Amino acid sequence: MHSPTTSVHAPAHASLSRLVGNTPVLHISEPFAPDGRGFWAKLEGFNPGGIKDRPGLHMVERARARGDLRPGGTVVESTSGTLGLGLALAGMAYGHPVTLVTDPGLEPSMTRLLTVYGAQVDIVTEPHPTGAWQQARRDRVRQLLAERPGSWCPDQYGNPDNVAAYTPLALELAAQLGHIDVLVCSVGTGGHSAGVSRVLRQLFPGLRLIGVDTVGSTIFGQPARARLMRGLGSSIHPRNVAYEHFGEVHWVAPAEAVWACRRLAASHYATGGWSVGAVALVAGWAARTLPAHTRIAAVFPDGPQRYLETVYDDAYGEEHGLLGVVPAPEPDVLERPDEKEALRWTRCTQVTDPLAAAAQGPAAVEGAR
Repeated sequence: MHSPTTSVHAPAHASLSRLVGNTPVLHISEPFAPDGRGFWAKLEGFNPGGIKDRPGLHMVERARARGDLRPGGTVVESTSGTLGLGLALAGMAYGHPVTLVTDPGLEPSMTRLLTVYGAQVDIVTEPHPTGAWQQARRDRVRQLLAERPGSWCPDQYGNPDNVAAYTPLALELAAQLGHIDVLVCSVGTGGHSAGVSRVLRQLFPGLRLIGVDTVGSTIFGQPARARLMRGLGSSIHPRNVAYEHFGEVHWVAPAEAVWACRRLAASHYATGGWSVGAVALVAGWAARTLPAHTRIAAVFPDGPQRYLETVYDDAYGEEHGLLGVVPAPEPDVLERPDEKEALRWTRCTQVTDPLAAAAQGPAAVEGAR
């Protein structure tokens, strides 16, 4: 017998929404920083599907309130995995079919999980000539929207509701830690780094935001390359990235992220996927190099479950050259993001929007030098 909140006629948004948020923080010290130093990790893997449960629910809720998404309309979106879980949750909560466009890099276990949560998974078969799999997925989304009247796309890359969805996360962090000097976030669509930093900068005006990207990502002006890591990085330029908020950016290579993921698991019983490893590596460096009293918060977007076939699989690691690599204690340094291609952990304190710089022409680039 269905309860009133879970029947077909009354979606279970009230009870399902309560599963999301109020995630714990954990202090991370050795082996990432000496005893007495460290950083606070916000463990978003405690949400049912990870950090993107927050924007999944919020974007659908706001679209319904505006009338952009009508009752029973289909939600269609591109995803590398985690937002797919959030949208599957939102579809279940608000009574909407969900179609998720992904690519062959999605883990088979994630495809099965999204399917059992009721989503239809549509896999593109060929990368876009310049925008790679990401642009191929977005092109397929546009095609499906045209074929399905009444369907709606959240457009996570440019939707301001994606940014606004992280206000509760920022307020949770502020309440849990009392004061924050440095925030370390991975960057993919740009949503959580923009949303969390916007609120925390109002509460703590001196806040420094450190962005964490992957090698081969174009977000901060590096050349586009095939990328092994999912969940951070991009082959396009998402408009939700708040370039003006960042004090610096770090690029991390896959083997370095795997090392950090596995060290986290062995030392703190709290770990996750590619983004978590990359963020932990950079946050640990900040904890070692900044003054001892600096309070550092780092966002861990998910847990380890979906990565058992990749990050935590020795055969996969051997195949992709991910094992036995110990990151250097310090990153390489670039004066400008376009100075040279980052192939290992690298940092740069000059952060600009590559599209804005390109629009201004060579004079702007010369002036930045």
